[in-house]
Amino acid sequence: MTRFPKYIRIQRQRRILSMRMKVPPQVQQFRKPLDRNVAIQAFRFAAQYRPESKVEKAARLEAIAAAKAEGKAAPASKNYSVKFGLDAVTSLVESKKAKLVLIAHDVDPIELVVWLPALCHKMNVPYAIVKSKSRLGQLVHMKTATAVAFTSVREEDKPEFARLIEAVNAHTVYGDRHWGGNILGTKSIHKVAKLEAAKAKEARAKRGL
Repeated sequence: MTRFPKYIRIQRQRRILSMRMKVPPQVQQFRKPLDRNVAIQAFRFAAQYRPESKVEKAARLEAIAAAKAEGKAAPASKNYSVKFGLDAVTSLVESKKAKLVLIAHDVDPIELVVWLPALCHKMNVPYAIVKSKSRLGQLVHMKTATAVAFTSVREEDKPEFARLIEAVNAHTVYGDRHWGGNILGTKSIHKVAKLEAAKAKEARAKRGL
């Protein structure tokens, strides 16, 4: 018999447990990430606003230093890039500087971000739950990222950004009161069916059928 590593057994047990237990709506919404087509559109747009890497930052600082050495004015450019990190995103949402927030659906523990959709809704900031934290991390040159936020976009990208927000709002429904989970296993389904059959048989016996 194949014996799987402990971490794989734990992953499977957690998945089964999450299926069996009733899941409140606040957590259930993280199991319904953004539609695939809209998510592709969002990540494709966000790729244009990736933060600069270490190499790009070093090159920019070298160019500024070279310009200063030659007595020229340093090239000034506004930093158009997504902000990431839970603390930074939270501050931007609270100050209403965030224009769009993307939240990872697989943050563990979920308590880290379970309140963020409610905060975005309260502050009238568009948000979407997307797959996954590794994909968001790749966007910002990190292994994982819990959330990213757009604060500003270039003038020529504003129409496309407006269409993206419209699509996100159409697919993200806040306040869905549907509970999740409560999916029985095969044994439990047969057990419930057996009990229901016994109750039906008893009811027929009482009626004299």
